[in-house]
Amino acid sequence: MKDTTVPSALTSSPARTRIKQILGAYQLYLLALPAIIYIILFHYGPMYGVQIAFKDFRSSLGIIGSPWVGFKHFERFLAFPNFWLLIRNTLGISLYALLVGFPLPIALAIMINEVRIRSFQKTVQMISYAPHFISTVVVAGMITLYLNHDHGIINNLVAALGGPRIDYLAEPEWFKTVFVMSNIWQHTGWGTVIYLAALAGIDPALVEAAEIDGASRLQKIWHIDIPGITPTIVILLILRVGQLLTVGFEKILLLQNPLNMESSDVIATYIYRIGLLGGQFSFTAAIGVFNSIINFILLISVNQLARRTSETSLW
Repeated sequence: MKDTTVPSALTSSPARTRIKQILGAYQLYLLALPAIIYIILFHYGPMYGVQIAFKDFRSSLGIIGSPWVGFKHFERFLAFPNFWLLIRNTLGISLYALLVGFPLPIALAIMINEVRIRSFQKTVQMISYAPHFISTVVVAGMITLYLNHDHGIINNLVAALGGPRIDYLAEPEWFKTVFVMSNIWQHTGWGTVIYLAALAGIDPALVEAAEIDGASRLQKIWHIDIPGITPTIVILLILRVGQLLTVGFEKILLLQNPLNMESSDVIATYIYRIGLLGGQFSFTAAIGVFNSIINFILLISVNQLARRTSETSLW
């Protein structure tokens, strides 16, 4: 009878090849190891505690020993009197920042890319990047000083031009504008980094061909630069929409006061106030899970829409 057994050396050759590839590039794997460990420890590890959203957590009983209550905390949040206020404020700030702040790094990156004097280009980049590295606490202090009703530079300028003094941080209708505009000032320059990298990757032959054909600078921007960075724009837009209900609470908390609470109280600040200060861990964990689910649904929906319309998506 003929022996049809495949030699072990042949069956193990793909595995041996993979091991050799890993050993040959072990420096790259070692370089990625700290990031992998960080993600496992601080992103996947804490997911064990998500179960307290479905329990009546008591520190004396621990996570496992705490009684199971199902969707009780989710129902409580949905029935919360200020539920729609929190959603409206969170979405209002996020959409405002998306509509006003998202296009500005794109425009700034294109303008910087069009500058032909390298020294001036580097100077503009440095000046626009600098605010990103200022502490949030310092930025909040600067905003408070500049918008001071009696001595703030903004109100002094408005008064000098004949306008009325406004207590911007005490007027709820001004809070979103103050928050979004300060974010634009702080992060627009830094947001140009990835777009400048995408612009640098555009084939120079396309630009040369356009110049030979007599294309103006605006025509080159419209027909070469913008299509060249469109995949980057789409990817970043998908990621941004997937975080619509995630508004960083640090600066909001620092600028928040009882007078502007009507406009400044968002999901993140409510979780901080009720969860960390009030000790209602299960309730705020349920709010966090609800927030993550909505963001996940938005991410999936926008990714599918982008995939169908532009053929560019995260997956």
